[in-house]
Amino acid sequence: MPTRLRKTRFKRGTRVVGWGRVGQHRKSGRTGGRGGLKRHKRSWMLKYDPEHFGYHGFYRHPSPNSIRRWMNVRDLDELYASSPELFNDEGGVRAIDLSSLGVEKLLGGGSVRGAYKVMVQRATASAVEKIKSAGGTVVLLQAGAAGA
Repeated sequence: MPTRLRKTRFKRGTRVVGWGRVGQHRKSGRTGGRGGLKRHKRSWMLKYDPEHFGYHGFYRHPSPNSIRRWMNVRDLDELYASSPELFNDEGGVRAIDLSSLGVEKLLGGGSVRGAYKVMVQRATASAVEKIKSAGGTVVLLQAGAAGA
């Protein structure tokens, strides 16, 4: 039924709004009516739903897809020792594409012993410095991402 045809649109200035004697239809029936979990339905709530009010569970982050995958510089030597097939040899320098492994950012934690050519989307300034001091290079796949 459209809102313009409902009974509540009419008789707004009257005392009983179309419900007869004073008091009729005022309390929404005899089984509890509106609201009441903190009032007349409190005993029901305490017995059947005692955890109705309050917060439950862990807070969910508003953007769960913003989690980034990263890798420290110290992990390059371990990665080469465990799976050397991921690396290509380019003139005595081991080359690896970290973005194909799902790594989005190279961090500067730890130290690196070998010379690596690392292709990654983003890298910190300390990671680039450590790779260069070991004789390697860092190729950023996105422009202007150094130190990000």
